[in-house]
Amino acid sequence: MPFLNYKEKKIFYQIKETESKSVIIFIHCSGGSSNTWKNQFDLEVNYDLIALDLPSHDNSNEFSELTLELYVDTIRHLIKSLNYDNVILCGHSLGGAITQQYYFTYPKEISGLILCSTGGRLRVAPIILNSLKTNYQEFLDFLRAGAFYINTSRELIDNYIQETSKIKAEVTYEDFKICDNFDTIDKTDSIEVPCLILVGKHDNLTPVKFSQFFLDKIKNSELNVIDDAGHMVMLEKPSEVNKSIENFVVNYFN
Repeated sequence: MPFLNYKEKKIFYQIKETESKSVIIFIHCSGGSSNTWKNQFDLEVNYDLIALDLPSHDNSNEFSELTLELYVDTIRHLIKSLNYDNVILCGHSLGGAITQQYYFTYPKEISGLILCSTGGRLRVAPIILNSLKTNYQEFLDFLRAGAFYINTSRELIDNYIQETSKIKAEVTYEDFKICDNFDTIDKTDSIEVPCLILVGKHDNLTPVKFSQFFLDKIKNSELNVIDDAGHMVMLEKPSEVNKSIENFVVNYFN
């Protein structure tokens, strides 16, 4: 399994290589892992594809403090260590916050953005934070209805809940605190690279209006609202997500 050596610790990532100097890096949500993006390794693009486990998540080593800056720096070290020329960052929810922060910090290092089920501001309901502090099972149960469309298969949801349960409640809590403190809406209109915006039509956590805001503010952007999907759109409707990404790459980068 490939690992990035970072701050004397190991960061796990999955990679599909194409001999390209271009890459799409997929960044998971709060309490997630690289497996969130398993279906995106079927993408038919002439790009390397990478999904990582953020620090303290799944197969990556534990860190004593989790911050947005740590996550951004981890991804920057990954990019530099693999020496890519063109980088598209794709972030889901928390991953979208990391993606935006990376761009605002290092705008010349990024060729394009894919903002999936995320926002320029990501306030978190107190009940979510409280359940992570006091009753992790209550939080996991909440995800069944809160993160998925009502008609999404129970097997898919069960598999995701099982994956999420591997992440410590304390880690997921810190992730959501990062989201709760994230607010860059005053800088959104400064994004100048091409941007694909993806969201499930029935997303209750980062509703469509968040994505519409991106479309209104980012001049070189396009929005795909995907039917019959909730917050976990890349798992619920992988073919639609992949087709959108493939079209985005063809239209803007070929």
